[in-house]
Amino acid sequence: MNDLLTLPARTLAMRLARRELRAEDLVRACLDRIAALEPEVHAWTVVDADRALVTARQLDAGPATGALHGLPIGVKDLMDTADLPTAYGSPIYAGHRPQSDAAVVAATRDAGAVVLGKTVTTEFATYQPGPTRNPRAPGDTPHTPGGSSSGSAAAVAAGMVPFAFGTQTAGSIIRPAAFCGVVGYKPTHGTLPLAGIKPLAPSLDTVGVLARGVDDAAFFISALARLSLTPTTQALRVGLFRTPHWDRVDAGGRGAFDAATRAFAQAGAAVSDLTLPAITAELTQAQIDIMAYEAAAAFAPEARTHADGFSQGFATLLASGNALDGARHVAARRLAADVRRVLADTFANVDVIVAPSAAGEAPAGLEATGDPLFNRMWTLLGLPCVHVPTGVGPAGMPVGVTVIGPMYGDVAALSAAYALERAIAHEQ
Repeated sequence: MNDLLTLPARTLAMRLARRELRAEDLVRACLDRIAALEPEVHAWTVVDADRALVTARQLDAGPATGALHGLPIGVKDLMDTADLPTAYGSPIYAGHRPQSDAAVVAATRDAGAVVLGKTVTTEFATYQPGPTRNPRAPGDTPHTPGGSSSGSAAAVAAGMVPFAFGTQTAGSIIRPAAFCGVVGYKPTHGTLPLAGIKPLAPSLDTVGVLARGVDDAAFFISALARLSLTPTTQALRVGLFRTPHWDRVDAGGRGAFDAATRAFAQAGAAVSDLTLPAITAELTQAQIDIMAYEAAAAFAPEARTHADGFSQGFATLLASGNALDGARHVAARRLAADVRRVLADTFANVDVIVAPSAAGEAPAGLEATGDPLFNRMWTLLGLPCVHVPTGVGPAGMPVGVTVIGPMYGDVAALSAAYALERAIAHEQ
C-alpha cells in the first residue's frame, strides 16, 4: 500500500497546507487503491476519478483555505450530490440526480475536501444489503461489512480513502465499523445537519464518519461542526456496562470487552462495573418503535407511488410503523427523555461508558448485514459513540467496543476512545 494511505489525517492536512504534498498525488494514490481492490470489495456505487483529479489540481493551484484541503472523502449514497447520482440504495431512485449537495457534503467541499465518489448503502439505510464485501474477511468466504454505511466502512478498511461519511439511525455507523475493523464515530444527535440526506427517522438520524483512527474521526467532524473535538489526555473514569443483551454476546465480543477492560486499566483509568437499572430492553423496543413510526411517515410518498420497488424487509418495516399509533411514539420518546435524565447522574461519576459494539465478529455471507441490537439504545438516547477496534475474534475477523459519552460530551468520548486505541496499539 502507498505510504500516503496510512498517514494520519492531521499529518496529511498539514503536509498539504504546507505544500509538502500535492492533493493530486494523494487523490491518485486513493484512486489507484480503488482500482486495485474495488472489483473485489464493491464499496462504491460510482467513482468520478476525472472530476476528483480536476478538483485536486485546482486546489494545488490555489491557497489552502480549509481544514480538509486536499483530503479525499467518500460520500454515503444516502446523501445528495449535485454532480453524482444519488439512489439511496434503492432501484426506485436509480439515476436520480439531485439539484444540490446535502449540507454536510457542501461543507466538506467548502473545507477543501475532494469527493471521490459515492459509497454503497443499504436500501434507504435499512436492511436490504448491497454488493459490498468485508475487506477484512480471510479466505474465500465473503462476510458482511455491516450496514447501512457498508461501502464507507469497507472503503476505509481497504485503504481506499482516509474517511467516509456514515449515518446512523439504529447501528449504521458503529456496526460496520465493528465488522470492518475501523473507527466509527456517531456524534451527539444533531451535531451535523441532515438537510439533503434522505430521512428515515429524523429524531434518530445522525451524521457521522468512518475513519482509520480516532483522531482522524475527531478531525473530520471538528472541521464540519466548527467545534474543537481534539482528544485530550486526562485521567479517565470508565464504567463497564454489559447491557441487557449480554447473553447474546459471543466469545469474540466478550474477548473484545475483556481486552478493552485490560487496556483501560493499563492506561491508568479508574475502571468499574456499572449497574444501570434504567437501561432495559424496553429502550431497544422504543428505538424500534420510533424508527418504524417515523419511517412510515417519511416514506408515505414512495409508498403511494412506488411500493412495488420496496424490498420485502423494507415493506415490512413500513407496515409495522403504520400499525403504531401516535401515543406509542410519544411514549417511546418520553421514555428516552426520562433515561437521559437518569444517565446525567451516572455521568457525574464516570466520564464514559464502555459497551459491546456487536455480538461478535461479522457474520459470513452477504444476505444480511448483522443485528444492530447493541447500538439501538445509544442511538435512541442521542449520545456520542465511538467504536474502537480491539483485535480479532476466533474466526480472525475484527472485534471492538463502543465508548459512549454524555450528551454533548463528544470530547470525553473521543478522548477515552483515543486512550483506548493507544493502549491497544501498545499491547500489540
